[in-house]
Amino acid sequence: MNIGDKVRLLRAKEQGVISRFLPGDMIEIEIEDGFRIPVMRSELVPVSPLEAERLLKTSTYAPQKTVAPKAPDILANQGIYLAFVPVNDREYTLHLINNTDWEFPYTLGEESAGASGGVQFRGLHSGVLKAKSQQKMNDQYEHAKFEQWPTFVVQGLWFRAGKSSLRAPLIKRFKGRAATFFKNKTSVPVLNQPGFITQLDADEASAAGQTANRPAEPKPATIRPDDLKAAMLNPKSASAGVSVERPSTVVDLHTDALLPDGVGSRTAADLLKLQLHTFEKSLENAIASGMNEITFIHGVGSGSLRAELHKRLGQHPSVKFFEDAQKQKFGYGATKVTLK
Repeated sequence: MNIGDKVRLLRAKEQGVISRFLPGDMIEIEIEDGFRIPVMRSELVPVSPLEAERLLKTSTYAPQKTVAPKAPDILANQGIYLAFVPVNDREYTLHLINNTDWEFPYTLGEESAGASGGVQFRGLHSGVLKAKSQQKMNDQYEHAKFEQWPTFVVQGLWFRAGKSSLRAPLIKRFKGRAATFFKNKTSVPVLNQPGFITQLDADEASAAGQTANRPAEPKPATIRPDDLKAAMLNPKSASAGVSVERPSTVVDLHTDALLPDGVGSRTAADLLKLQLHTFEKSLENAIASGMNEITFIHGVGSGSLRAELHKRLGQHPSVKFFEDAQKQKFGYGATKVTLK
């Protein structure tokens, strides 16, 4: 038997194509829907030429083709944030967040009024933020001196290995406004900690509290630090009731399960984005509803979906561990997640 030969199981109805040889006299075959399962060589029998001809006409099985590796599709083009995370009720640490799929070489500095009336610049940090990563700065900022906080300046480039579109450099200035900046406390992307954020690469019209490359605005009314502290510690937003839909213990991420009426004109990138959105929503709902475990059926295919799921599961603070699930039923096409 060789790779690409059509075989069937002696004690089951499945038929498939040999995809590779495994140690221990095992053979991996690809069956319906792209699932691959390991089978003992003694449990397989080659399909006769006549059967092979019929199988070729009625089945979608085919030997896998060797293709050159390519960079994964870009799923997140926006998501550069400045985040202020409380250390206590008096001070904040500053973080630069990259929640995109691009690498982000950057410089971060402060602009403040100089002694002679001009603008003085002080460099804080420089480096390269990998995709879905963050960098904590050394300085801390006092809540009581918010009005004296400097203007933060971020300059950055976009890098992606392989073929990608050319993007203009990012240059943004941010000066917090007391009237809006402390209005809402949220979960900081990547860090998954409560804090106050501003998105640097969003459209300027929708970037709240941001004064980046725009005409000078009237100075907002002064708000006392005590009022800001009370607003920051106000628990009313956290106490509001939230209804969470408990997901099924097994979530099928195949496109035919998510789109029973067909994929229409959606591209491969659109389908992968839908699968990842369903995965993220189901995982968060499982955590919020107190589930102990959940299984995701992702299939085998090229392995890109499985790799991306495992990457995100490995970074999630609420995931205890994950493993291949029910190999006899799903082959290597499912992942079982145990939650903390």
